[in-house]
Amino acid sequence: MANICQVSGKKTNNAKHIRNRHSQGWKYKAPKKNRTQLPNLQIVRVKTPHGVVTLKVATSVLKSPKFAAVLCGLKPMPKSWAKKPSYNL
Repeated sequence: MANICQVSGKKTNNAKHIRNRHSQGWKYKAPKKNRTQLPNLQIVRVKTPHGVVTLKVATSVLKSPKFAAVLCGLKPMPKSWAKKPSYNL
């Protein structure tokens, strides 16, 4: 399964790992390697009137007040969250 948040749509981020060699002179560039930064995803079970829905959610979304309102039952859960995820990669 892809590492994508089902609520916010956060994905992996491509970045460079730059190692700073303190030895040698300025004529040698620091080596840069490709790396990926994965989102911090957690599996959350949400109770709905129709049953229990399992979501893969980023922790930044878990901390948000809008998501907390849905978990407490103050706001209804959007229908887009209840659908099975379709990752258009």
